[in-house]
Amino acid sequence: MSLYIPTVQPGYFGEGSVEVAPAAGPEEGPTRRLAITCEKLVTQPTEGVETVFDVLQYSSRTYGEERALGWRDVVRIHEEKKEVKKTVGGKEVTEVKTWKYFELSDYKYLSYVEFEGMVADVASALIDLGITTDHVFNVYAQTSINWQLMAHACASISTTIATAYDTLGESGLTHSLNEPDCIGLFTNADLLKTVSKVLPNTPNVKYIVYDGEPSPELLASIRDTRTEIQVFSISELIDRGKALTPSPETLSARRPSSSTLACIMYTSGSTGAPKGVCLTHGNLVASVASVALVFGRHLTRHSTYLAYLPLAHVLEYIVELCALYTGITTGYARAKTLTDASVRGCRGDLATFQPNIMFGVPAVWETIRKGVLGKVAAGGWATQKAFDVALAVKKAGLPFLGGLADSTVLSKVREATGGKLVFIMNGGAAISKDTQEFLSWAIVPMMQGYGMTESCGMCTLLPPELPSFGPVGLPVPSIEIKLLDVPSAGYTSKDSPQRGEVCIRGPSVTKGYYKRPDLNNDETIFTKDGWLRTGDVGQWNEDGTLSIIDRIKNLVKLQSGEYIALERLESVYKSTNLVANICVHAGPSVTQPIAIIIPHESNLRLALTGSDAASLPLRELCTNAEVKALITADCNAVGRNAGFKPFELLKAVVLTPEEWTPESGLVTPAMKIQRAKIGKVFEKEIEVCAAFLKL
Repeated sequence: MSLYIPTVQPGYFGEGSVEVAPAAGPEEGPTRRLAITCEKLVTQPTEGVETVFDVLQYSSRTYGEERALGWRDVVRIHEEKKEVKKTVGGKEVTEVKTWKYFELSDYKYLSYVEFEGMVADVASALIDLGITTDHVFNVYAQTSINWQLMAHACASISTTIATAYDTLGESGLTHSLNEPDCIGLFTNADLLKTVSKVLPNTPNVKYIVYDGEPSPELLASIRDTRTEIQVFSISELIDRGKALTPSPETLSARRPSSSTLACIMYTSGSTGAPKGVCLTHGNLVASVASVALVFGRHLTRHSTYLAYLPLAHVLEYIVELCALYTGITTGYARAKTLTDASVRGCRGDLATFQPNIMFGVPAVWETIRKGVLGKVAAGGWATQKAFDVALAVKKAGLPFLGGLADSTVLSKVREATGGKLVFIMNGGAAISKDTQEFLSWAIVPMMQGYGMTESCGMCTLLPPELPSFGPVGLPVPSIEIKLLDVPSAGYTSKDSPQRGEVCIRGPSVTKGYYKRPDLNNDETIFTKDGWLRTGDVGQWNEDGTLSIIDRIKNLVKLQSGEYIALERLESVYKSTNLVANICVHAGPSVTQPIAIIIPHESNLRLALTGSDAASLPLRELCTNAEVKALITADCNAVGRNAGFKPFELLKAVVLTPEEWTPESGLVTPAMKIQRAKIGKVFEKEIEVCAAFLKL
């Protein structure tokens, strides 16, 4: 693989990863670390930076009046009415729905010094309100400057924050407020209705801070819930802090140490009630140090990063902290305003901000890939042929022709992402090799990372110096890794290459879950000698990188006795152009898996061009035998190309036109599928498929 990134230093990582300790027992492998830091795990990016507050001060001191954070104001909301067809009681009806589109300003910016000053103002106001080091303040809001403003203010005075996804419903929000006994929360105006509904059941909440412009009636209703509730806009809080002059001694006494609990970060709850992961300042700063060491040469000062993923997800939280430390300008965006098609009277966030670096989860990258392929196919035979030739030339590594392909064909594809990307990064979940390869050649090189909330998103990173498709990277400098045998599934450290459950240890790893002694004392999660068992099955590669090949809890035994890994199948099948989302179902009663699939409507209709089915409503397409056969064949073609065995190929599909959302309960706030709930919703359809397959 030959992908050009100008800041690459060949051979920088030496052997990749190396063994630093022999196997401690017969059913595990040796301990490995990043080769260039094998003598000692890193804990801080530079001397004197030990806490999140230190990162803020370092950035202000180092980058001063340079641009730190950017945002766009909403200038106007455009409403458009569209007809939507749906089936009600077996009959097709047409409904008129109103769609809202934002018109946005150009980006506005705060400098590092200005941001530090605002953090100090909010921190002073919080102290004045009586917020102490024993309190927990919840952040239930969309990704924005104000999210970071509240988080950094709390961090600077040793007040722990608890995070909550802005897509959480009432029960999830109630849990994240009550378990840590939150004294207050920060939120957005459009989330205050949900807040108002949970306040009667969250008796410890006393302070509510919001941004935006809620109605006076809603604010009055919230204040009337309990006499002790106080409500402030973020502007009021800043003004309150500016008017105060707390003594240096007061502020100094509130500064955190590396062992101070910085954050209770709630998982998205894909396997039950969300768990609160306890992350200290030391955990977070060690993770910043890891990213800075692995990617520091590529995260150059004055680079730009587009922030749109949920800050309640550890991936986005750590990336933004790293951007602050390395002097990268962060531009805030909304998932709904990224492209030109989703705004009115202005360009989308990507075209306006023109980022150099962009992180995303598989759902984002799959959407981009399918969007590109759909547009290319819609352009006709000549466009398709030109695109295919351009990709082939790039893959062949022909410098002159590759440059010509870039400038004449692929540059138009890159314009959709702003045209200035240097590299992109996937995290949060596994992405298919095909999608990683496609985006790397068609847009810019895609790197990968692997981690979890419990390790601040840290475990491995794939740096530009080791470009490859599939592996998730080298051990990060703050983590060491060993593989534990999974004999029931046939994975052992004696295999060649070594395979087993990934276990991690180091400064980035949490010491446990909030108020969950049952989990903290469970040796299938935390071992007595300090290892965290991830539940993922990994494989060491010859170049020292790690690949994730399975997930233990999603290993399912088929009727034949063979095991299949549901998440692995899903990541591959989801890369087909006809699939928008997928949940693979299997068990001991079937010989091959069945998939519940949401079709990608525009690409499906394009594939049906010339067919009688092409004009049918999506709901009818989902019951059409021709469509089911087409999607099954397309998925299995991708599966065979990925090297799937016959028993891993789909035997049948269940198609549904309904999108899975956090509100429906079929995906988590982090957009991970809720496998058990999807299985319950489609139980009858799955049973029909399974019964038919037995005939």
